[in-house]
Amino acid sequence: MSYIDVIKEKARMDKKTIVLPETTDKRTLIAASNIMKERIADIIMIGDEEKIMDGATWLEIELDGVKIINPKTCEKLDDYANILYEVRKNKGMTPEKAKEILLTDPLTFGVIMVKANEADGMVAGACHATADTLRPALQILKTAPGVKLVSGFFLMCVPDCEFGHDGTFLFADCGLNQDPTAEELAAIAESSARSFKSLVGAKPVIAMLSHSTRGSAKHALVDKVVEATRIAHEQYPHLTLDGELQLDAALVPSVAKSKAPGSDVAGKANVLIFPNLDSGNIGYKLVQRLAKAEAYGPMLQGIAKPVNDLSRGCSWQDIVGVVALTAVQAQLA
Repeated sequence: MSYIDVIKEKARMDKKTIVLPETTDKRTLIAASNIMKERIADIIMIGDEEKIMDGATWLEIELDGVKIINPKTCEKLDDYANILYEVRKNKGMTPEKAKEILLTDPLTFGVIMVKANEADGMVAGACHATADTLRPALQILKTAPGVKLVSGFFLMCVPDCEFGHDGTFLFADCGLNQDPTAEELAAIAESSARSFKSLVGAKPVIAMLSHSTRGSAKHALVDKVVEATRIAHEQYPHLTLDGELQLDAALVPSVAKSKAPGSDVAGKANVLIFPNLDSGNIGYKLVQRLAKAEAYGPMLQGIAKPVNDLSRGCSWQDIVGVVALTAVQAQLA
């Protein structure tokens, strides 16, 4: 059974309700149909029911059991607007503006439903930028208690791969923080360890990646990763973590013996912490496209309730996978 099949089975065991607000995107409609068929989650879609059903007919799919909410006719619109007003009134929000936003922005409407406990999580991003998904989540749901930084990760499932946890890895941060400081990198590592443990069920073995291994190169970029590793060891001593490590030293046992002898991580890593967003984003896409890996995300970690992003290049199958993962996150919340 593949990793994502295991996640789907977990989702079925305690079915959650997930909002899919991007109902003008055909991938979202196809994903919703398959999610219902596979009984992975209950689905709420935001938009005009007639248009959504017309889209389903054109795609020759069924949306049986999907709950469709049109903000314009929603009986709870005033209640939702009041929630948005209360959360954002110190930032200049008015009741009138709150209602206008909910009538025009389905992503904010979806997040408000999660805030109101009408849904357990939301998945969006197939046709919106990450900022459009993240902004209302941070404004309305806020960060989880004790979290220093919200970050993004991908769960990567590489076929016929001898590395990682049976070919499964967590890559972070690949979708959110552009140039994290050393302290932020350490915080990303700690959040990623928790995400890997909860979603994969295996011990996280964390490599702080660089173009250098143990001082083989001298540069300010290397210094940042060295400092991040020091901070992580100091603040999160329970983590199995090492750095700075080049990618081959992190993954390949024979290379690890040469470049990082004695490391508890080198040659065994399954959680890869990239030094910046450029390297993380390029890295996950290389593995996805060239190694034919399944890439689920960017998942968001550190928000009070599960809200997850999608790559705008995602397939409908990717959406199904992220919904399953979001449902499992909701089970653990």
